[in-house]
Amino acid sequence: MITNFFVLSPRGDTVIAKNYRSKSGVGAHERSHTEAFFRKVKFWDGVAPGTPGMDSTLGLGTGSKGLSSSQSGASEGDSKEGSKRFGDAPPVFVMPDGYSYMHVKRNGLIFGCATEKNVSPVVVIELLSKIAKVFKDYCGTLSEESIRKNFILLYELLDEMLDYGYPQVTQTENLKAFVYNEPIVVAPVADTGKMINPKTASASAVHKPVISSVDSEGRKTSLSANQKNEIFVDILERLNVLFSNNGYVLNSTIDGCIQMKSYLAGNPQLRLALNEDLIVGKNGGSSYGSGVTVDDINFNDCVNLSEWEHGRTLSFFPPDGEFIVLNYRMTGDFKTPFRIFPSIEEVEPNKLEIAVHVRAEIPDNHFGANVSIEVPLPQITTAASCQVVNTPGATGVHAEYVSHEKKLLWTLKKFPGCSEQTMRAKVSLSGPCTSHIRREIGPINMNFEIPMYNVSSLQVRYLRVAENMPGYSPYRWVRYVTQSSSYVCRL
Repeated sequence: MITNFFVLSPRGDTVIAKNYRSKSGVGAHERSHTEAFFRKVKFWDGVAPGTPGMDSTLGLGTGSKGLSSSQSGASEGDSKEGSKRFGDAPPVFVMPDGYSYMHVKRNGLIFGCATEKNVSPVVVIELLSKIAKVFKDYCGTLSEESIRKNFILLYELLDEMLDYGYPQVTQTENLKAFVYNEPIVVAPVADTGKMINPKTASASAVHKPVISSVDSEGRKTSLSANQKNEIFVDILERLNVLFSNNGYVLNSTIDGCIQMKSYLAGNPQLRLALNEDLIVGKNGGSSYGSGVTVDDINFNDCVNLSEWEHGRTLSFFPPDGEFIVLNYRMTGDFKTPFRIFPSIEEVEPNKLEIAVHVRAEIPDNHFGANVSIEVPLPQITTAASCQVVNTPGATGVHAEYVSHEKKLLWTLKKFPGCSEQTMRAKVSLSGPCTSHIRREIGPINMNFEIPMYNVSSLQVRYLRVAENMPGYSPYRWVRYVTQSSSYVCRL
């Protein structure tokens, strides 16, 4: 299935590498292959359509080798301009060595592999995601330091998970019977330090390994002796919204999930109850009244659905590590947390005034955290100045023109609910603003997260231990987090 597996640090260093099969004479150059792969991912240059020897989607080939010297010289300036427009590297692409490389990014680390076989990319991406999840479950935190200190344990896990490049056992709880090394606990990297409120941290912020471990000084910490009876629950929703230039919603979807991480002694059965008026499917009937309606929903294999239809209650034995209880999707009309109202005015042939007005439609006891709004500008922009008209309550407000990326960047650490913010910018162009240049402005992209708030109104009514166990009172931590996935406004 896969030829090799590797984990790269943010600098491109190979932290873990394992080779399962290789062509004759290729194994000796394994390091150079990962270096070439990292350069391609780090400095993704995209593909010029129609370039000989290149594929316009996946980036096949070796660039401008097929171009004549005159062609390459003529297009040199264009490539410098166009290189700024390319985004991140796709998760799957082919390198000149003939291998298909696939990767996922987790906490700044790159989990990747190569294959010369015609395999399903979705299966391999899911396998890489599973490996990253298992590494985190056993190390407690996923970072370069934790992987370097636990590489013996992780190589042991790889030996059990993959056999000759084919997946064997990928469940955290099933691997416990085959793993004998103990993890060394590493202090978690505070990569969420920019968060305005710790409530936005999900259950993945719980940094405890699923087996007994040793600390950095070599003292053994027994999992059962020191653990509290705790269970962490996240209701996480990601929004995909498209606005027209007058602020109307053109398309809107919610991708949500309920994920958990359990530290309950004895692994008791749990009961999780959701809204009684929850309706599944657009034509799901009206037996529960006009309540919360989701388009579709799917459950983890461990969930017992015997009480779902008449009580909207799930029962299950939580597996080890972090897991997703259910995924759901909602489309159609819902109240968007933020509304965007842009305007563009041409004051002179080569000068524009752009105004972006954002209104928070969430309750005043909630707020948006780590808000960023990007407005792409034409490539002929020479200068831009920004001015922010903010209301009381907003913190960390800053707007600037990022010249090398040709965009306006407006950031707010805290955006209070039921408030409005406005940014105005004066843009100077090196030439007249034609209709073609006008089309280069936008679309506006907004990123944010809202702690303890969800748009769909899906609620956890209760979370209980199924059996009545005297003296057993676990701590239950429930968090609601709403994040933007694609929050875009056309201009």
